[in-house]
Amino acid sequence: MPWFVWLGFLAAIGLMVALDLGVFHRRDETPTFRSAIKWTCVWVAVALAFTGVVYQLYEGRWFAGSGLGKTGMGAEAVAAYLTAYVVEKSLSLDNIFVMAIIFSYFRVPLASQHRVLFWGILGAVVLRGAMIFAGVALLHRFEWITYVFGVLLLISAARLLMSGDDEFEPERNLTLRLIHRWLPISKARDTKHFFVTENGKTAATTLFLALVMVETTDVMFAVDSIPAVFAVTRDPFLVFTSNIFAILGLRSLYFALAGFMDTLKHLKTSLVFVLAYVGVKMLLAHHYPIPNLVSLAVIGGILGVGVVASLVGKRKPAITGDPTADGPDEESVAN
Repeated sequence: MPWFVWLGFLAAIGLMVALDLGVFHRRDETPTFRSAIKWTCVWVAVALAFTGVVYQLYEGRWFAGSGLGKTGMGAEAVAAYLTAYVVEKSLSLDNIFVMAIIFSYFRVPLASQHRVLFWGILGAVVLRGAMIFAGVALLHRFEWITYVFGVLLLISAARLLMSGDDEFEPERNLTLRLIHRWLPISKARDTKHFFVTENGKTAATTLFLALVMVETTDVMFAVDSIPAVFAVTRDPFLVFTSNIFAILGLRSLYFALAGFMDTLKHLKTSLVFVLAYVGVKMLLAHHYPIPNLVSLAVIGGILGVGVVASLVGKRKPAITGDPTADGPDEESVAN
C-alpha cells in the first residue's frame, strides 16, 4: 500500500481521536448507558464505512494505471478486513472483563475511567502497530512461524477455558512491582491526575497504576489477538486498520457492557471457541485454506450462540466497576 495511504489513514485516526477527547469528551464525567451505546454504534459505523475505502483501494480504481494498489481484489480485501475486525472485536471483550477488575481493585471512579481508557487505548494503538509490523516481518521471513502462531492460539484457548473468573490478580503483576521499586507512590487518593508533587518529589497516583495495568494487559491480550488476525490475512494494512478500529471503540464498549458483564457469562466460552477456530484455520492455511466469508459466518455464529445462551440463562448481579467495591487501601497501594 502506498505511503500516502498510510499517512492519510493515520491522519484521519488522529483527527477522530482529537475530536473524541477535545470536543465530545472534554470533561471527566460518568458516561451514561445511552451515551456509551451511541458511541459504540458510531465507532462500529465508522469501521463498517471504511469497507468502502478498502474496496476502492484494492479494486484499483483510485490508482488505475499508476501501478499502485492490488487491482481486482476489492471484494476479497473487504471480506478479509471485516473478518479481521470481527475477530479482533470479539477477542477484545475478554479485555473488558479484566478492565473492570483493574478499576475495581484501584477504586477508580466511573468519571475517571474515561481518562484512563483514553490514554490506555491511545498507547495500545502505538504498541499494537509495532507488534503487527514485527509479526508481518516474521511471517514473510519464516514461513513456519504460521504453525507457531496456530499452536499459540490453541494454547491460549485452552488457558482461557481453564482460567477462573477471578484468576487475574493485579497485586501480583510484575510491572506494578517494578513501578513500586522505581517510583514513589502517593498515599493520597487522587482520581484526576497521574502524577502529583509531594514534598518536592514527583509521585505516581493510583490512577497512573491503573493506566499501566490497562496498558500491560492489552499487550498480553494482543499476543493472542494479533496472531488470530494473521490467520485471516497477512496484509499489514488490513491487519492494522481492522485492529485500530476495533480498539478505538473499546472504551465506549466497556461502558456499554459494564453493567452486563455477569449476565454475559457464556461469552467467555464463545471466545475459547473463536481462538480455537482461528488457531486451526492458521494450521490448515497451507493445506486446506478456509475462505474468509466462511470464517466470518462461523465466528459470528459462535458469538451469537454465546450471547443467546447468556441471555436465556440465569442472571446474576452485574459487575459495574463501582469505586466503592472492595480494593486496596491507599496504604497497601503505596507499599
